[in-house]
Amino acid sequence: MNLALPPGTFLAPAVPVAEDRVQLGMPQLCLGGLSETWLLKELGHRHWMALAAMAGRAVPDFHDADGAPVYAAFSALSVEDADFASLGANDWLTIRSDIRRISRTQCASRHDLTCGGRTVGTVHLVSAFVRRALGGGNHTVARVALEGFPAPARAGGGRREPELAARAAAFRAGRATGDARLGFGLSRGQEATLEIDPCPAQDFNGAGFLYFTSFLAFIDRAEWHFDGRRAPRATTRSREVYFHGNIDPGERVVVRRLKSGREAGQLVHHCRLERAGDGTRLADAFTRRVL
Repeated sequence: MNLALPPGTFLAPAVPVAEDRVQLGMPQLCLGGLSETWLLKELGHRHWMALAAMAGRAVPDFHDADGAPVYAAFSALSVEDADFASLGANDWLTIRSDIRRISRTQCASRHDLTCGGRTVGTVHLVSAFVRRALGGGNHTVARVALEGFPAPARAGGGRREPELAARAAAFRAGRATGDARLGFGLSRGQEATLEIDPCPAQDFNGAGFLYFTSFLAFIDRAEWHFDGRRAPRATTRSREVYFHGNIDPGERVVVRRLKSGREAGQLVHHCRLERAGDGTRLADAFTRRVL
């Protein structure tokens, strides 16, 4: 699906972030190699700290004009060309990151992953600055624009993050009709559902939101529930996730598998996460896994 960039979408020059090397051990690994959950938590933190650096701050402590706390909520992520199964204990993972401002309220980071000079994946993260409405909990958040950041420049450079932001906006507006990039289109036909009761101590972050990595953990848990016995060591090859909403502690999440298939030793599926109480869409995720 080719989408035009939304009005006001820009691409500022990249703000470089120091290239780092991480020696992999048990916290960074899982049964199938590099832990995608650990990786995305780490990259999410780097994204958050890079926002502070972009604004010339020592720490990412943001507030709006009224003094209300402002957070960077992820609206989209993409994992591309992943080879996580090739990584193991004591390997050195090199992470090279940069971050750009792509609109008045959105920033995007790119993280290139290598091991021994070999590419093992690329991750894109798109975030929007948001604040909670007074008394609204996690159901009502609004985007805000913050001062102190470099002025956006016009789009260019062949970057994927503006495309991800445009696709996320299309999903929120109900205009998305498919995703040919991952090889299959959207479907309204329900195949299976799994209801999950998130644990506040494990699935929510320090800001009180259901953490973005928990969305992916629920999708993987549903995959295990539906297909795991036939694919116990499946690892991610590519994944795109578009985030639409959040929940409060005590609410349940339904993972709805809308479409899935197997091809050339890979499992592909489109899952939608919904708030169990009212059916509100929380996220759409497109995943391609190597069996």
